[in-house]
Amino acid sequence: MSLSNECEIKDGLETLVESQVIASGNLASNVTSVGRQSSQYFRVAMADSVAVEDPKFTLQEVLDTFKSCLSENKEVFLEHYVAGWLGLVRFMNSLGSVFSFIAKDAVNKIQILINHLNGENGAHYVTVQSMVKYELDNQLVDLTKRGSFPESGCRTLLRLHRALRWLELFLERLRTSTEESKTSLMCSEAYNESLSQHHAWIIRKAAGTAFWALPGRATFFDVMNVGTPEQVVTMLGDALPLISEVYQVTEDLYAQNNILDLP
Repeated sequence: MSLSNECEIKDGLETLVESQVIASGNLASNVTSVGRQSSQYFRVAMADSVAVEDPKFTLQEVLDTFKSCLSENKEVFLEHYVAGWLGLVRFMNSLGSVFSFIAKDAVNKIQILINHLNGENGAHYVTVQSMVKYELDNQLVDLTKRGSFPESGCRTLLRLHRALRWLELFLERLRTSTEESKTSLMCSEAYNESLSQHHAWIIRKAAGTAFWALPGRATFFDVMNVGTPEQVVTMLGDALPLISEVYQVTEDLYAQNNILDLP
């Protein structure tokens, strides 16, 4: 077994075993502060871990943050990307512990990116494009094996990027589903088309088992706090193209730089 596979299994098992930590962790209790669009508030709140009351998740906040992700030149603002992901984490947490093995890992990755944003080299992490250029130019990325830079911005964001594809596919299935559709099947199909190919067998097996405990379609729609099922479908129709575009811009950037398979 290769070192990278051993690390993958170890990380995955730790995530599964510690899945409930996200419910009580300091970061998890503070993620809602990032939903606001103030850059200064974002940096202060996340740097200082300011505790705030956790309002209900709404799909609108994810829509708003992903709207802000892309510049006129189609560069991805890392700050807003992180904010969008925090909204998605809140969505997963609203559904209970079923998604916590993925949500916890996402929170860990988000914290690494926040550390880069607030670090002494934060000016190089304004956009995903500037981050990739800075880290590659300065040889701050492990390109062939996991070693010196396991928390590089490029590697960290790639893991979120892969998970974003899974959520996008799942939410699209929800959008086009009927009352009789099984969320467990939709989620499993989306996972098998995306994130599963990057997980070891034991993680795939655990994920497949977890998905069978998913609540029904009506519960998902209620958690989004948009309104009627028709209004949820409309909102998803607005949000998913934005998420898809951010995903594709990032995918193309990583492909151009040959870093889609970072260990």
